[in-house]
Amino acid sequence: MSLLARHLESNGIVTLIIGSAIDIVERCGAPRYLHNDFPLGNPCGVPYDEAMQLKIMQQGLALIEKAGQARTTQRTLHRWKDDAWRKDYALIDDSNREELRLRGEHRRQQQVDDKAAGKPRAAMISDT
Repeated sequence: MSLLARHLESNGIVTLIIGSAIDIVERCGAPRYLHNDFPLGNPCGVPYDEAMQLKIMQQGLALIEKAGQARTTQRTLHRWKDDAWRKDYALIDDSNREELRLRGEHRRQQQVDDKAAGKPRAAMISDT
């Protein structure tokens, strides 16, 4: 998304990225980025929390108006409904290490099989 935003900006189209992957977005040099410390896939807030979503969108529009320089990052002050999601996010420990290893082996084998079958792309992880 960041690379697309840069391309659009270079062609005169104003962009704003709202998301949770600050390291990736800043590394790619998004022109304007509104960061939320939320679980991935929820850039505009808690589902069905229309008041929060409206405030985030208003902050994003204000950032578009006020960002005086390229690569401007602003953080929202909103918090997720609780921090329980952090406990399991990207967790690798003895409780799941073997399962993750087996899933990785399965995925690599699937990619080998897809390539041997002449498929131009391996299936997406969500399709497997």
